[in-house]
Amino acid sequence: MAGYEKVIIVTKKTGLEELIERFNTREQARFYLEHMGVSFAEYEAAHETYHQALAAVSAALPQGTRTQWIEKGFVPNFTFGDDDFVITIGPDGLVVNTAKYLRGQPLLAINPDPARMDGVLIPFRAEEAAAHLRPALRGEFRCKHVAMAQVSLNDGQTLNAVNDLFVGQRTHQSARYRVALAGQMENQSSSGIIVSTGAGSTGWLRSVLTGASGIVEAFVPGEETHTVRDRYAFDWESDYLCYSVREPFVSRASAAEMVFGRIEAGDALEVTSQMPQNGVIFSDGIEDDYLEFNSGSIASIGLADQRVTLIVRR
Repeated sequence: MAGYEKVIIVTKKTGLEELIERFNTREQARFYLEHMGVSFAEYEAAHETYHQALAAVSAALPQGTRTQWIEKGFVPNFTFGDDDFVITIGPDGLVVNTAKYLRGQPLLAINPDPARMDGVLIPFRAEEAAAHLRPALRGEFRCKHVAMAQVSLNDGQTLNAVNDLFVGQRTHQSARYRVALAGQMENQSSSGIIVSTGAGSTGWLRSVLTGASGIVEAFVPGEETHTVRDRYAFDWESDYLCYSVREPFVSRASAAEMVFGRIEAGDALEVTSQMPQNGVIFSDGIEDDYLEFNSGSIASIGLADQRVTLIVRR
């Protein structure tokens, strides 16, 4: 290997494995689903396909390779070595929730089930593992340096995001805060702020823009309004982020002028919490891995210094 100390392979539980955890046995899980009129065969098929992919990747590893397999749930507390080579076998979400804990280590993402997974961030199939993995371990690969967002709190805590950050209330109540960027500042009340990277622009940001353009089009019909929904994407390596405010509410105490914009490299979106309790910031849709964001907390959000080294096709 090209100076790599170890290969770390990150996996996730299948739907069948999660059902067995819930119902204790496969047969009890089968009985419950079939009693509810749901096919159990689909869970079995997906499970079998996934484990075939795991076996294919294992067989593709050069003999003598130091390897460690870890399940997704252990990733937040796992320490990746600087000389590790990382492989994920699973959906885009597994790539995202592994990548944000890396510090530049190369990541090879494998799609174990193309029939069930879209694979925006996972260009390689399990049956191709041998063809792509061996050259990659010799350092022969093409990569994209994917931008990440980072939030830093005034108490020293930080959190990275490959796709997006959410700032708001843990509950469905309105989030209250003061937002400041590039000399502008205002108090807001909303359903929260989404800060998206280029990699995340096809996800949550796209949903926000699709909904917003549809509402505007209902009031102002026209082709130009309709085409706004197709302008969501920007490059994974872009040196800026986009922020959008969900459902901003205008009142005597809150405004809605700063509801969408860019956070350029070197700038930061500053958000000051005005929530006595239940304020949170989480990244990439993982609500359990969050920072508390209550009164007294000030968040600074911008581009992270490090980027994800994501291996792509030549």
